[in-house]
Amino acid sequence: MGPRLPLLVAALASCLLPARTCVLCDTKVVEALNNLEMDYLPGHLGAEHHKNLMKRVKQALQDFKELPFDEDSYLGVVDEPTLEKASWSLLKDLKRITDSEVKGELFVKELFWMLHLQKDTFARYAAHFQKEDFCPNECGMMLQTLIWCSNCKKQVHACRKSLDCGERKVKVHEMEDMILDCELNWHHASQGLTDYSFYRVWRNKSETLVSKGKEPTLTKIMVDPLDAGTYRCQLDTVQSSPATVIRFHVTVLPKRIEEEIPSSNIPSQDEVAPSEVTWGVTKSSTTLQSPQPENILRGRLVGLLIWISVVLIAGIATAIFCYRSEKVMDSIKSWLGTGSEAAQSSQVPEEKDTESRSQ
Repeated sequence: MGPRLPLLVAALASCLLPARTCVLCDTKVVEALNNLEMDYLPGHLGAEHHKNLMKRVKQALQDFKELPFDEDSYLGVVDEPTLEKASWSLLKDLKRITDSEVKGELFVKELFWMLHLQKDTFARYAAHFQKEDFCPNECGMMLQTLIWCSNCKKQVHACRKSLDCGERKVKVHEMEDMILDCELNWHHASQGLTDYSFYRVWRNKSETLVSKGKEPTLTKIMVDPLDAGTYRCQLDTVQSSPATVIRFHVTVLPKRIEEEIPSSNIPSQDEVAPSEVTWGVTKSSTTLQSPQPENILRGRLVGLLIWISVVLIAGIATAIFCYRSEKVMDSIKSWLGTGSEAAQSSQVPEEKDTESRSQ
C-alpha cells in the first residue's frame, strides 16, 4: 500500500459532491468519530495514516456546508427530527463498516464512499424539511425551534403569515350542544403558545370574553336562539402578536322535528277515518317514509312463521287431547266390564239360595 494511500485518500475526498449538513451538531456523531480514531484505526490502518485520514473525514463532513441556498431545498437550518434522521443514517453506515472489520485500502474506499452517499442522504432530508416541515402554518404565526447548521445553535424562528385564519359557519339545532374548535394542526408543534380566548362579537363590533384557557374548544350546552351570532377565537403567544385568529358564524336552527309513528293500540282503517288516528311520538329529524320492499317481505315472513307456529301448536294439542280421550274411554269400558262381572257373580248365590228354600 505504501505511499499510494495518501494519494488515494486525497483523490476520494476531492470526489465528494458539495453539500451542507448539520450532522456535526449531534454529539453522538462527534463521539463516533472519536471512537473511530482511537479504537478502530489502530488495528485496521497504519499509524502513519491516522492523522491524515481523520483530517480528510472531518473536512468531508464540513464540506456538507457547501449546499447552495435554495428556498425549496435548503436555507441553512433544520429541525431536530431532521437532524436525528440524518445522524442516525450516518451512524448506522459507519457501524456497518466497523463491524465488518475491513482494513487498509479497502477500509478507506468504503469509508469515503459512505460519506459521499450520506451527503446525498442529508440533502434529501434537508429538502424534505424545507418543503414539508419548515413553517408549516398556512396562516397565523408559528414559533418554530430550528437548528442553525453554521453554529449548531437552537433558536426560535417566527413563521409569520396572515393572522386571519378565516371564518367558519356553524349550524346547531336549538336545545343541542354547540362546539367551536379553534385548534389547527400545527399548534402542537409551535412554541410559546399560551391561552385560547373566545369572544362574543356583537353587532356594534364590541366584544365580550366568553372563556379563556388551555382548551382549544368552546362548548355551550343546550343553545337557544339568543346564542346565535359571531364568535372570535384568538390563540395568544408569549410575544405581543397572537398566533391564530378564527371567526365563527353560529346559526341556531329550530328544534329538531320529532317523527311520529303509529302507537300499538291504533284501530284499523275500517273502524275510523285516517284523520282520526292517533300517533305515538319518537325523536327523529326525518319525516315518515313509505315501507321499503325489504320491510314488507320481512313482515310477511314473520307472519307466515307465526301462522305455522299456531297451526303446529294446535295440531300437537289436538293429538294430546285425542290420545287422552282414548285412554279415558278405555278406563270407562274397563270399569263397566268389572261392574257387570261383579253383578253376575252376586246374582248366582241368590238364585242358589232361593232354590234351597223352595226345597
